[in-house]
Amino acid sequence: MKKTTLILGCGDIGMVLGRELLGAGHHVIGARRSAQALEGSGIEPLPLDLNDEAALAALPDVDYVVYILSADRFDEAAYRAAYCDGLKAVLRTYEGRETLPKRLFFVSSTSVYAQKEGERVDEESPAEAAGFSGTVMREAEQALLESPLAGTTVRFSGIYGPGRDRLIRQVQEGRIAPKTPPMYSNRIHRDDCAGVLAHLIGLDVAGKPLDDLYLASDCAAEPLHEVMAWLAGQLKVEPTEVIQAPLRKRSSKRCDNARLRATGYAFRYPSYREGYAHVMQEGGFLAEPV
Repeated sequence: MKKTTLILGCGDIGMVLGRELLGAGHHVIGARRSAQALEGSGIEPLPLDLNDEAALAALPDVDYVVYILSADRFDEAAYRAAYCDGLKAVLRTYEGRETLPKRLFFVSSTSVYAQKEGERVDEESPAEAAGFSGTVMREAEQALLESPLAGTTVRFSGIYGPGRDRLIRQVQEGRIAPKTPPMYSNRIHRDDCAGVLAHLIGLDVAGKPLDDLYLASDCAAEPLHEVMAWLAGQLKVEPTEVIQAPLRKRSSKRCDNARLRATGYAFRYPSYREGYAHVMQEGGFLAEPV
């Protein structure tokens, strides 16, 4: 029987995920404020404002819910509205139904980790970030964990991909991170974000057990200096300016994706080399193919 998946916050990643699920035979509903953007995609558009109680009550019964909203801006109020209050409202809505979703997936972030000295982190590591972004995300994760609904949180590291090319542009300007002390960075290509979610949904459809938490980051947690030096080589740019503490040392950690890989997920872009080669080619950053 065809499964129905509702993607709440069906933007860039959601649309890629929706196409994958359509290919797997799902009926896909994409909810977002400007649902016209989904026209012609094969994804059923659903206009939605999570602040509208009537709209929440009218959400359809579905097999899977993927909560992938983004905050409008980088401040605590916007984060709380998008990630915490919104998720709690959706949980309340579905917890009261006769027909419960088989599973709800919440897209979180590795900003929940406070580690900043190059430590390796995984799903068992303390997640005690002091900043508002990590704190709000942890509160949302906990709400899902305490819900009677079956749920899985997926913590993505730094997402990049077509249109998410800030690092490339910094390198084009001749900028580079300092070599010492090494500041480890972690990332995941947009297509792997969608791929991970589709993979986990597929496992659940197949009756395979899922954990309640996965860390989703590619297989190359590297010092940011090395990543930018590689990009400079590809772009044939000579770095002229060292960025002073580009990550404010708050993000220097190494994300371990072993639990996710143990489920059988194979990364399309296992490292920044394959991923950024794709982004540079697609974005016209290269005069010739890598």
